[in-house]
Amino acid sequence: MKGDLDGRVAVVTGAGGGLGRACARALREAGAALVLLGRSPERLAPVADETGGLARPCDVTDASAVRDVFAALDRVDVLVTCAGGNRPRAFLEVPAAELDWSLALNVRGAFLPAQAAAARMIAEGAGGAIVHVTSQMGHVGAAGRSVYCASKHAVEGLTRATAVELAPLGIRVNSVAPTFVETPMTASFLAEPAERASVLARIPLGRLGEPEEVAAAVLFAASPAASLMTGASLVVDGGWTAR
Repeated sequence: MKGDLDGRVAVVTGAGGGLGRACARALREAGAALVLLGRSPERLAPVADETGGLARPCDVTDASAVRDVFAALDRVDVLVTCAGGNRPRAFLEVPAAELDWSLALNVRGAFLPAQAAAARMIAEGAGGAIVHVTSQMGHVGAAGRSVYCASKHAVEGLTRATAVELAPLGIRVNSVAPTFVETPMTASFLAEPAERASVLARIPLGRLGEPEEVAAAVLFAASPAASLMTGASLVVDGGWTAR
């Protein structure tokens, strides 16, 4: 789909992470001009150097910071939300502070940028595409991941609700839900042989995902090739949720 996004501006949150960086590369290769959001200037810098994107350090859980970033942009055509995190813990041991952290980062961190991007798209009158990177855990349950599952199910619900509400305005909203992917966020967990084996045993294709595979689905959802698709979730999980 090279060239499908020529002349368009794509904003990527969590752009300093493994999936965010892969999505930024894919969008740039398709011709989009990039705005890269993340809390760490140090992690955004190499992505900006690689893609020619505009790095804008921003805490996407901060409503005023998000509004200011989007208000300063010339235009917004595509938003991809990749900011997120997971702290596996038994349900009865989850402290309230950890619940608040997850809901803020995974839900608020998707909701606020989507709201700000949609407002800009409506003001510009040209429509647009919003793609939330969620997780297979937004479609299933898993022991030790009550908070993460709750937050990702919430973003899947957000995707569907906003898809219906924004469709008359020409804005498509979809999600991409990957399985376990080799990224810095999953590295410590997947480094444990027993944990890695248990994950692989659940994936019918027998392997973990690569960031580029997730980015390919994001690019499709963001591009004109998916012009009739909204309110959908592309599950890139090697068959995990098919069992």
